[in-house]
Amino acid sequence: MDFHTTENTAPASPDRLREILEAPGFGVHFTDHTAVIDWTAASGWTNARIEPYGPIPMDPAAAVLHYAQEVFEGLKAYRHDDDGVHTFRPYANAARINLSARRMALPELDEDVFVRSLEELVSVDKAWVPSREGDALYLRPFMYASEAFLGVRPAREVSYRVIASPAGNYFGGEVKPVRIWVSRDFTRAAPGGTGSAKTGGNYASSLAAQAQAAQMNCDQVLFLDPLHENAVEELGGMNVFLVTDDNTLITPQLTGTILEGVTRSSVIQLAKDRGMAVEERRITLDEWAKGIEQGTIVEAFACGTAAVITPIGELVDGETTISSPGAGNVTQGLREELLGIQRGTVEDRHGWLHRLA
Repeated sequence: MDFHTTENTAPASPDRLREILEAPGFGVHFTDHTAVIDWTAASGWTNARIEPYGPIPMDPAAAVLHYAQEVFEGLKAYRHDDDGVHTFRPYANAARINLSARRMALPELDEDVFVRSLEELVSVDKAWVPSREGDALYLRPFMYASEAFLGVRPAREVSYRVIASPAGNYFGGEVKPVRIWVSRDFTRAAPGGTGSAKTGGNYASSLAAQAQAAQMNCDQVLFLDPLHENAVEELGGMNVFLVTDDNTLITPQLTGTILEGVTRSSVIQLAKDRGMAVEERRITLDEWAKGIEQGTIVEAFACGTAAVITPIGELVDGETTISSPGAGNVTQGLREELLGIQRGTVEDRHGWLHRLA
């Protein structure tokens, strides 16, 4: 599929771009262009293009506004020392957006076309890719039901788009253990629901719990499965890992209510490379707390595309605060290795890097 490019006639000035890249934040500034592909039930995917970034014309009856038929992805692009721009495992993201699309009754997009859309956008907006260590260009592909129709059925018109945003550290500044609020009032997903799909409704349903977390001076919220003795599920946007004193890495198993993270699977592979045993299984909050008390759980961290790997320092469960071990040699080592691969300073043994521009 060929992309037609329409240049933005009013791009950010060099001075403005320099100012943005000095303090990019996360998800607050956007590049000059966007990638777009249209889909209809009659014609399939057509009209692939790069066009100036700007508001999306949308009918008030667009199905996404009424029935939340939408999915998205998130990945980062890094500028390497040779000035090339690489991303990390984009075909895994391509596969996952199709898994999400199937669950949300949206059309699947050819994986090569998905990756091509990233290449085309980054090529035209390469100047927006930060150079400072720790910074990256965050890529946000998304797909939504654009058909103007209020009947409850899968939309027959869909739009796929990619936007990009220079990004600094997700939690800001140096890496430090985060404080986690344990949600007792809300669950993130249910069996048979949309928990394994990366769809906006899952994140919308987490916001009330996240607001509670903020009131308790916490950085993120931990969701539990009350049907299975308060088994640990995931954070609002990250997967959870525990490290034991016998060199074992434990993470909640994928049951359909947890998003299968690309960073999660990468961490599992890197841990196995180090000779660690990896257990994907149900783990309860009580087991976590007891393991901390007995010294058998020696590290805890969360991972995701935005934050990469972040140590967990405290769990706040109502009036009880559990001091989680936070960062240690395993957490720090996995973080440094993963970031090193992404930035091109550590050997990419598994062929995860893909050059975009």
